[in-house]
Amino acid sequence: MAMRILYFSQYFPPEIGATQTRAYEMASRLVKMGHHVTMITEVPNHPKGIIRPEFRGRLFIRENMDGIDVIRVWVKTSTVKNFRNRILFYMSYMINALISSIIVTRGAFDLIYATSPPLFVGGSALIASILKRKPLVFEVRDLWPESAVALNEISSPRYIALATKLEEKCYRHARKIIVVTNGIYQRLVERGIIENKLVLITNGANVDLFQFRQDARSRTRNELGLNNKFVAIYAGIFGIAQGLDTIVKAADRLGDKPEIFFLLIGEGPTKNTILDLISEFRLNNIQVLPEQAREDIPDYLSGSDVAIIPLKKLDIFKGALPSKMFDAWACERPLILSVDGEARRILDEVRGGVYVPPEDPIKMAEAILNLSYSKINREQMGLTGRAYTIKNYSRAAMADKLESVLLEII
Repeated sequence: MAMRILYFSQYFPPEIGATQTRAYEMASRLVKMGHHVTMITEVPNHPKGIIRPEFRGRLFIRENMDGIDVIRVWVKTSTVKNFRNRILFYMSYMINALISSIIVTRGAFDLIYATSPPLFVGGSALIASILKRKPLVFEVRDLWPESAVALNEISSPRYIALATKLEEKCYRHARKIIVVTNGIYQRLVERGIIENKLVLITNGANVDLFQFRQDARSRTRNELGLNNKFVAIYAGIFGIAQGLDTIVKAADRLGDKPEIFFLLIGEGPTKNTILDLISEFRLNNIQVLPEQAREDIPDYLSGSDVAIIPLKKLDIFKGALPSKMFDAWACERPLILSVDGEARRILDEVRGGVYVPPEDPIKMAEAILNLSYSKINREQMGLTGRAYTIKNYSRAAMADKLESVLLEII
């Protein structure tokens, strides 16, 4: 049976990030299965907060991306990431996404799918579900506002109460709640959500795109002047949650090891802070590249020797399972994992890398140095990681599971 799905995701390609990738992979695979997907997203601006020139001056833009019917809506952007601007940014998407779901979309839909955070995505989808009288499936990639409170992004008791009320309304109204980690699953059960409403569909990797390529390794290392270097890579958002200053401090501690080099790739609100810290330490063993197209990331991973996966030392991240883990493993790269809890348990099970405590540059530097001496161990970790990812965390398998869940609902 072919389904017509109205999909709300504020972030979507050509923006780069885990949210964008998951939404695109799920939507495109559903289209390949014979379903119709309309994606309501923002005009590309994330994470810099600058709308790309070709998308300016229009309230709604419609296009087709690999069979996905994409509707892009105007959002209030700003390069200054303070509380007021973030709220205007989220609210403008919520309002315009709701309007477009009513007056721009074509035909009837069988169900509505929304991915959060931002939580306001759930707000627009919730109202659309009520107005259209269609079931809502609510995907929770991160607990919000809990995570925002933990990161000190919001502190107003009034706002936290309002956000929590919206969150709980989305949970109550949703026919099914898709969660991406066991930690989120257990937390929602603790909060009173009945288990038969919850479905675990984790993050994963596109194992066809993400794979080790020797030719890419040689080319990338040659272009960046990294031949004969042991390269530790971070590729992702420069965000508050990542705590990338730990990597810079680890690089500082390894400054007397010229054979070890750090490569950071991405954009985000803390990038200038990280660049300032590198300058302050006068480091010449670290290079920062701008955001790269997702299809090029496997080349950079292939050109590296170990991938660093960091998050800050917060209890809420013990339920996190970063998709970057599986991207790196799919490219046969071992991990330096600085995330405790669920991610660490999987790392230990797979033996696909080394765990270091979050926000501990001393331990991170030690782990990187030790791995630089252990080529055979690194190669085995990478091979084991790819085999595990193919078996348990491929995007294709996740999309198959999602299709089954959605078909049951309608």
